Amino acid sequence: MQVVIFKLNDEQFAVETAKVQSISDMMEVTKVPKAPKSIKGIINLRGNIIPLLNLNLLLNIDKLHDGVQQNIIIVSLEEESVGISVDQVDEVLEVEENMIETINDKDKKAYIRGIINFKDRIVTLIDIDKLMLN
Repeated sequence: MQVVIFKLNDEQFAVETAKVQSISDMMEVTKVPKAPKSIKGIINLRGNIIPLLNLNLLLNIDKLHDGVQQNIIIVSLEEESVGISVDQVDEVLEVEENMIETINDKDKKAYIRGIINFKDRIVTLIDIDKLMLN
């Protein structure tokens, strides 16, 4: 399976490339009045209006620094396109299924598919569908 690895604060996360439509640089975000806090706003991507979600809020990760989020990952969610803002997209990698360790913790969040244990780092693999539909 191929995954896109990205960073939020100092943590690395991954999402399957099968769910990813495109990756772009941060662009102008139009705020939406009275929208839920998880929605940063909307973006205009090549003429398509796409909601941009605050992934930090959805994953319950405090923003540690005032650095600008550099990338937007456009994902498919039930035939809709949704953008998620991330600090930085690091790489696209091929991951073998046996590299993914499942978490058997009763407190585990439903959207965590597992942990990818590389020799030099650990990456949390998230199921974007379960995260967005929670």
